[in-house]
Amino acid sequence: MADNLLNIEALTLHYGGSQILNGVNLAAAQGEVTCVMGTNGVGKTSLLKAISGTHPRSGGRYVLDGEDIGKVSANTLAQKGVAYVPQGREIFPFLTVRENLETGFACLPWDQRHIPDEIFELFPILKDFLARRGGDLSGGQQQQLAIARALITRPKLLLLDEPTEGIQPNIIKQIGTVISQLRERGDMAIVLVEQFFDFAFELGDRFVVLERGAEKLSGTAAEMERDVLHAAVSV
Repeated sequence: MADNLLNIEALTLHYGGSQILNGVNLAAAQGEVTCVMGTNGVGKTSLLKAISGTHPRSGGRYVLDGEDIGKVSANTLAQKGVAYVPQGREIFPFLTVRENLETGFACLPWDQRHIPDEIFELFPILKDFLARRGGDLSGGQQQQLAIARALITRPKLLLLDEPTEGIQPNIIKQIGTVISQLRERGDMAIVLVEQFFDFAFELGDRFVVLERGAEKLSGTAAEMERDVLHAAVSV
């Protein structure tokens, strides 16, 4: 499927002797949100770790923007345009908001090492808090900071792991708006792991439901009936 920025085929992943992912397929296109769903412990986060390079996959084919990707480091994938916002945000609590954002410079050439104005258009609160320490922000503000830090790398592929987890409703709405705006720009593919069904269903263009590390259900939004999808992700 040449129009896909990302094609994952038959991906497997192990932690030691335990197989976590068993032949997962996933596609993501620019200008679309691909939602990965399922109950706790089915391998959703492991899938994002494999795509981001933060945990090596055991097998399977990984094609990014037409290039076959070997078993490379997370830093190499970041340089190729993969940005990962992990579950739990993982911002640096003792660095200021500005310093947290600047950690996104690491994979960029020198002439791109600045904070684009667009970051503050998407997340106005961060401009007011540039001198505040990351650990002093609310959970929702930290989530906005984590997404902003990922966007500073100018990604082709944005991986979001549970961005609504533990976040107040007004910030959830703001994050949904930002994801919609990024999709509409059309210059990146977004893979979203999300437990909040309504949030994912509203944003998703494609859906993949995992069960025990394998695909249980997949399809486009047009193909997917809400009740069928909801039943597939329910305990």
